[in-house]
Amino acid sequence: MSRILIVTPAPPGSRKGNRVTAQRWVDMLRAMGHKVDVAQAYDEQPADVLIALHARKSSRSIVQFHKRHPDCPLIVALTGTDLYGDIKTSRTAQRSLELATRLIVLQPDAKRFLPKPYHAKMRVVFQSSVPPANLPAPLKSVFEVCVCGHLRPVKDPLRTAMAARLLPRDSKIRVTHIGSAFSDSMERRANDEMKRNPRYSWVGELSWTKTQQRIARSRLLVLTSKMEGGANVISEALAVGTPVVSSRISGSIGLLGKSYPGYFETGDTEGLAELLAKCESDARFLARLQSVCQIQAQQLTPAAESGALNDLIIAALSS
Repeated sequence: MSRILIVTPAPPGSRKGNRVTAQRWVDMLRAMGHKVDVAQAYDEQPADVLIALHARKSSRSIVQFHKRHPDCPLIVALTGTDLYGDIKTSRTAQRSLELATRLIVLQPDAKRFLPKPYHAKMRVVFQSSVPPANLPAPLKSVFEVCVCGHLRPVKDPLRTAMAARLLPRDSKIRVTHIGSAFSDSMERRANDEMKRNPRYSWVGELSWTKTQQRIARSRLLVLTSKMEGGANVISEALAVGTPVVSSRISGSIGLLGKSYPGYFETGDTEGLAELLAKCESDARFLARLQSVCQIQAQQLTPAAESGALNDLIIAALSS
């Protein structure tokens, strides 16, 4: 078996998506028998294969590994900021694409944003999630919807709270927001929103188990991001049977399908409010979302993710 080093810019203990993904891949690759380490940067650690998350932020590690091991597999996992921004404007991100022997994307719609010369390098690895035991039933007193994302501008984190203000007076929708604030200004905005919006509750960062339990007891998960490489929170929601309402972005289209009925346009507060109201009032529409999500969940299993990683490593080592 091989020595694999996974590099992610997110520090140990971080709940950022890149670190969560890296740790899940560590566990899967170790289960296959590989010797796997994870680090924030390549520092000449022994490795037969490098998997680098983030083309731009891990570019120094990518260049250094290639210089030291020009014939070894170098796999770059592309994030949302890579696909929808950096690979168009950043020479360092572009250099990472050139040096990579394989490119991981987290959903197939990403191919539209990857320059054609790199399509042959691209492999799709869907992210997965396993639900914890003893999941709670949805609350009966309210129609709870869950927002699960850190308070960062790219997540458009207060869009659901703003939409909730537009709901009819008799609506029972309540918004539970899980995630840490990445700036003092975002923390102030969330606290101010709670003071003036009785439908909104920001609970901060929770453990993985508690987060999954909150998602499971919610009637909906709402994803409002402006961009995502392929949000793992969608996999987490589908794993516990909670349907999704999402901004119409590539990262969600690749996971839920182009014709999924639960999209609203990015930043459209009124459109989101209308969609939330429809989910609350129209049981057939909510069941339709549930049915599509159940079908899509079949490709987001740990077995599928582990198998895709295994095939990728085998192909990279044999080329």
